[in-house]
Amino acid sequence: MTTFAAVDLGASSGRVIVADERLRPVEMRRFPNGPLRRGGALRWDLPRLLAEIEAGLAAAGPLTSLGIDSWAVDYGLLDAAGRLLADPVSYRDSRTDGVREQVAAELGDAELYARSGLQFLPFNTLYQLRADPLVRQAATMLLVPDLIAHHLTGESGAEVTNASTTGLLDARTRRWSAELIGRLGLDAGLFPALRHPGDTIGTTASGTPVVAVASHDTASAVVAVPAEGPRFAYLSCGTWSLAGVELAAPVLTEESRLADFTNEAGLDGTVRYLRNVMGLWILQECLREWGDPELGPLLAAAAELPTRAVVDPGLFLAPGDMPARIAAECRRTGRPEPRTPAETVRCVLASLALAHRDALRDAQRLSGQEVDVIHLVGGGARNALLCQLTADACGLPVLAGPAEATALGNLLVQLRATGKVGGLAEMRALVRETQEIVAYEPRSFFPTV
Repeated sequence: MTTFAAVDLGASSGRVIVADERLRPVEMRRFPNGPLRRGGALRWDLPRLLAEIEAGLAAAGPLTSLGIDSWAVDYGLLDAAGRLLADPVSYRDSRTDGVREQVAAELGDAELYARSGLQFLPFNTLYQLRADPLVRQAATMLLVPDLIAHHLTGESGAEVTNASTTGLLDARTRRWSAELIGRLGLDAGLFPALRHPGDTIGTTASGTPVVAVASHDTASAVVAVPAEGPRFAYLSCGTWSLAGVELAAPVLTEESRLADFTNEAGLDGTVRYLRNVMGLWILQECLREWGDPELGPLLAAAAELPTRAVVDPGLFLAPGDMPARIAAECRRTGRPEPRTPAETVRCVLASLALAHRDALRDAQRLSGQEVDVIHLVGGGARNALLCQLTADACGLPVLAGPAEATALGNLLVQLRATGKVGGLAEMRALVRETQEIVAYEPRSFFPTV
């Protein structure tokens, strides 16, 4: 029997999922994730993550192979002996404050974008490296999935879909940009050889092959989008909403740069042309502030309300008293202040739906790729109110699911590596055949007062 394992790490939780060649997933282990303040920085608790992953893999039993995906941009630094210098710092840490502006003054945003095609976010890897005092002691930089693969196999490398989020990969050639690396004063030897989805990384101590998948979690999620043709948009919706279209080549125009679009590597040479939109993190932080009440009743109450106020989701990157900050932003902009949790939930989800609309309209305009349907995958597919509001705002049908798209995309690449499925079109057909998809038709209005 063939059994594949997906180690799927998000910024809020992680899990180990196993499945057979018909993509029947079984969750072996789920565990919380989040940065802790240690040594003056927000750091990921890597030893605990590794222990949880190993426990999940042990529970899975014999495996045909395993693959690892995670969030982007964060990394660990190894010394010449292969030892980790410190636990990875979280992208939410403040160490990069002002660094983006410094780099822009030195290199110019236009030149950076023309080479990397990457949206300018303050936590991009190149800015983190610029702010990292350990860089001069390091021999190798490994992004989070590659760091875990190194722990399991002893092998070092950089999978290309995740490497494309660093700001240091050439968007046209999909190779490390020696010029950018040099101009930033970084050692080219810090960046390991690139590998591609389907490559075998190595084997674990128990002999299980570790296969490189599309290791950026959004890249894996887009693999599992159950699209039937090219005229689709995707929303990979979880902690972040990644809103975009799939292209054959990057869009590196000045207009694209000014619109905050990014060109990230996808499977088989595709480009994930998208905008990063703050996602359900805002709702998660509200729930945490309220003492983690049950979400279902709040969503039901919010669905009965009109949309009285919206905010810019991009203002809410940092943690801390999210409901109060949303209310303060509504006051600042002259909008009605949410006064109950249900009103706050309605405000958050309507704001996300409008941000989805704006991103997808811009993606079509800038790329020339027309869209007939939106595929919303990831945890947000379980949020019926968000799905319906997104359909209403965009004026397009939303097909929601699979919710486990990231893990399924991870597994699909492993299936292909062992000959169980063919190319991207066949992968997506298998998702349509085996996974639940819920359709939301747009209403003729976006409910407001």
